[in-house]
Amino acid sequence: MNQVSTKLISSLPKTARGRRTREKLLHAAELEFGEKGFHEGSISGIALRSGTALGSFYTYFESKEEIFKALVMFMSERTRRWIAERVADAPNRLSAERKGLEAYIEFVRLHKGIYRIISEAEFVANDAFREHYSSFAKAYQENLKKAGEKGEIREGDYEAWSWAIMGMAVTVGMRYAEWNEDASVAEITNQIADLVAYGIRPQKDRS
Repeated sequence: MNQVSTKLISSLPKTARGRRTREKLLHAAELEFGEKGFHEGSISGIALRSGTALGSFYTYFESKEEIFKALVMFMSERTRRWIAERVADAPNRLSAERKGLEAYIEFVRLHKGIYRIISEAEFVANDAFREHYSSFAKAYQENLKKAGEKGEIREGDYEAWSWAIMGMAVTVGMRYAEWNEDASVAEITNQIADLVAYGIRPQKDRS
């Protein structure tokens, strides 16, 4: 666990009510920063959206920068949990790839602001930005390694593969979830899953 995650966990409220209020503020921050961006978004806007008194905001966060950093990690954790729940019953790694991409596109369609939030994090909260992608890649690498040990996929550089497949998912999600929802999720994920499984080799060369 890195310093970003450790600090956020240590600062969590001790009571269930406090944790609920904090989470309500984070949901409001997702809307505020997702619509306006970090610089135009405001603490007063977050408080208004959450129905929380402005003064109460500072019980949970010291500044706009702090809640933004917490939001990046909050969105990252929610994305991972959303995907994990939907791939849990996948019979093998290739099926998990399809289910995972499908889940990711569905998540982004429900949370379009995530792209703006994560993009701005590179400059506003770089440590959280790096942790977002690094934690995804680490878990992905482990999943690929386990699949390789089972013989579900071939051996390879699982670290490089994890970043490559993640990069593909991010840009596919941008096109088919954030920018436009003109294509069915199933159609797109089937196409990308086929690409992951077989690459771009000719149909006749597939085994």
